[in-house]
Amino acid sequence: MKKTPIIFPLFGYDDLVNKMNESLGVEVGKINLHQFPDEETVVTIHSNVSKRDVIFVASLDKPNTKILPLLFSADTARKLGASKIILISPYLAYMRQDKQFEPGQGITSDYFAKLISIYFDGLITVDPHLHRWHSLNDIYAIPTKILHETGGIAHWIKQNVINPILIGPDVESMQWVSEIAKKSEAPFLILTKTRKGDRSVEISIPNIERYQQSTPVLIDDIISTGVTMIETVRHLRSLNRKPVVCIAVHAVFANHAYQDLLQAGAGKIVTCNTIIHPSNTIDVTNLISDSIKEMIKVS
Repeated sequence: MKKTPIIFPLFGYDDLVNKMNESLGVEVGKINLHQFPDEETVVTIHSNVSKRDVIFVASLDKPNTKILPLLFSADTARKLGASKIILISPYLAYMRQDKQFEPGQGITSDYFAKLISIYFDGLITVDPHLHRWHSLNDIYAIPTKILHETGGIAHWIKQNVINPILIGPDVESMQWVSEIAKKSEAPFLILTKTRKGDRSVEISIPNIERYQQSTPVLIDDIISTGVTMIETVRHLRSLNRKPVVCIAVHAVFANHAYQDLLQAGAGKIVTCNTIIHPSNTIDVTNLISDSIKEMIKVS
């Protein structure tokens, strides 16, 4: 008889794992990551993982401080006899650098994928930043599953925004934003932008004049520096539109991006809890739990 899978939360994801466990009914494992004064880390797994499927839940924002403890945790479980090791990373890092933009640069999304593929047997993530890669299978050598939170975002919009007009950040977002628009029964537009650097962008919103009485809802997969959203909020304010609602799956918010977006005039900022942040409003627990059931055949 197959042993019950065991889930380990890492880097503060205990609440998400505990909520997932309510529907999964699997064991939540005990693990300790101890950092020595010289900043080296030792991993201690206190639960029995022998001949069991082991699941690590770890969002990989600020990845450089997390990756070694994560890989050490996976290898420790492997040495203790785990039969399969799965990574659930609600936010998957190192996806933006998907080509050599300048001579001598490394394509870090490819290198990171190779590293994860060595230590894990499967990967589940939510709305990764796929641009030039067609799918995660282009760079990951393990089974992967991409989850899309279009349903949760659409439901929140229907419940909380009167007469919305959805606005996507670029042409690449068309399919994603159109799906949310369809589910939320709202019209959508795609803005055009010219990026002049990491923190400089010019934007315009074709046909926005058709929606004078609508509430603008800006939707993106990630808010990192927030430059595009900030400029779009300012542009909409200059047109005397209703307070703008900003929605993103992943609350990266580099430096002071969250405060800068509020100061620019955003009426409300809403994110999913793929990265822990005060703006978390849309819960991905059920989305992930359902996928785990499918991957490891938990009934």
